[in-house]
Amino acid sequence: MARDLDQFARDNGIKYFLISYTDLAGGQRAKLVPSQAIAEMAKEGAGFAGFATWLDMTPADPDMLAVPDPASAVQLPWKKEVAWVAADCVMDGELVEQAPRNTLKRMVAKAAEQGLRVRTGVEAEFFLTTADGQAISDGLDTAAKSCYDQQALMRRYDVIAEICDAMLALGWQPYQNDHEDANGQFEMNWAFDDALVTADRHSFFKFMVKSVAEKHGFRATFMPKPFPGLTGNGCHAHISVWDLGATRNRFADPEAELGLSEEGRWFLGGIMRHAAALAALTNPTVNSYKRINAPRTLSGATWSPNTVTWTGNNRTHMVRVPGPGRFELRLGDGAANPYLLQAAIIATGLDGLAAKADPGPRSDVNMYTDGHLVENAVRLPLNLLDALRAFEADETLRAMLGAGFSRAYLAIKRGEWEAYAGHFTAWEKETTFDV
Repeated sequence: MARDLDQFARDNGIKYFLISYTDLAGGQRAKLVPSQAIAEMAKEGAGFAGFATWLDMTPADPDMLAVPDPASAVQLPWKKEVAWVAADCVMDGELVEQAPRNTLKRMVAKAAEQGLRVRTGVEAEFFLTTADGQAISDGLDTAAKSCYDQQALMRRYDVIAEICDAMLALGWQPYQNDHEDANGQFEMNWAFDDALVTADRHSFFKFMVKSVAEKHGFRATFMPKPFPGLTGNGCHAHISVWDLGATRNRFADPEAELGLSEEGRWFLGGIMRHAAALAALTNPTVNSYKRINAPRTLSGATWSPNTVTWTGNNRTHMVRVPGPGRFELRLGDGAANPYLLQAAIIATGLDGLAAKADPGPRSDVNMYTDGHLVENAVRLPLNLLDALRAFEADETLRAMLGAGFSRAYLAIKRGEWEAYAGHFTAWEKETTFDV
């Protein structure tokens, strides 16, 4: 490991490494390490006080060491003397169970034990805003139906093209960029890959988008619902499962309904049966539920699910099967932790495979207009507290993800809910002052 990063620095003119990990709240934490010290850091790890970030630790805990994974190293396209490298968190010689990347790696290993390789792609939507974050960056972007708006896209060409050029140079195989449904909103797509690779790239993508936006005098946000009345930021995941050699897609069956194999249906069944608890991970903030349960937006639709239903090529459901051999989970939003999103997909899917879970009947109605006609459609949680309660009650999912992780995640997220519930708002005074 030490030789790998040391050689990477020499080959690429790297002066500094950002040794980075993602905490339970989705925050990216890093230390800036000179390349002369990277050999030692690669062996021992960079030291952090875990309590100082959103991990369930105390000031009395020993140093947490972030050990870089050389395979994840990326030279910053906008600052080439610096490299970013994802790290695995270690304490007292043991992997930290609650750390999100470690949690995902456990799920990847569980899949591999069954001869399975989960491969995913994500659609990470974001807004470009003014530098203060108070408004979208483009005052001319006002159309009610702004999705795919050519002029609005090209007015932000410099930002979008710089990010896409970077992904091309990094070998991510980006294939399209567009102006999304909301004013000021964009989406950029790159090729699917193994779940850990996708999570590392998703994590770096968020860092890159924010950095390039700031370089151009803007700000980027992946917040689920940053502006009332506009479509929120989703993070849809496209999922398939392959054999370990990636030579056979286990979800593909040309003879089956929608081209989705029996194993694919079971994996989907696991996601459906754990959906309420899954939301605590895929929609992890108070603000997330202002996207899921939003009224119709300026464009006429929220483009987000609010019930646990699946379908063919129909975007009004939680899961759609747009083509053979894969399906799209439309539940996640921009606040989803890149590692926990993938870990939760694998955990619920593996449970579905083990139980041969039936996903239930397919529904093809327009859920935004005719959802009331679907019998026994389960509603998604109405708020973060409901989602956390569902996660706490789901013993199977908690066990799959690990007891240590689950306890820590619930502790951090309960604290977030309590902080929100204790926050005094102007709305309360406006509606209650004269009671």
